[in-house]
Amino acid sequence: MNTQAALSSDQKLALKTYVKLMRAAGVVNDRMHRHLLPEKLTFSQFAVIEALYHLGPLCQQDIGRKILRTSGNMTMVIDNLEKRGLVARTNVPDDRRFKRVSLTTAGERLIKKIFPRHAEITRGVFSTLTLQEQEQLGRLLKKLGTKTA
Repeated sequence: MNTQAALSSDQKLALKTYVKLMRAAGVVNDRMHRHLLPEKLTFSQFAVIEALYHLGPLCQQDIGRKILRTSGNMTMVIDNLEKRGLVARTNVPDDRRFKRVSLTTAGERLIKKIFPRHAEITRGVFSTLTLQEQEQLGRLLKKLGTKTA
């Protein structure tokens, strides 16, 4: 049975565009994070140490907002990074409900080692597009991500 016959042309185009977006995101995601495997880092773990490297110590909740992860997921990710000695938690003096997360020396050493490669891989992945196309894609994705139906 051809279920597409019941769809409007707008619906068909939106569905095709969605599939292309998801396929492209999957390919980009795979290429961007393959280099993390030898370091035994998940994408979320990398995102945490990268955020701490560029922004300095942050509360767990702020890290979650920066890397778009839930608080439950952040607890597990930070627990695992802490077990590996890559981050440390300290109490926030003004509010004992919060813990500040910071890179340890080992965490800083690791991110300094892998971030340049990450930046180069990013450049390579997006070099398929011209600089103008990258800017246009950025604007379109931002528009798509901020509008709700």
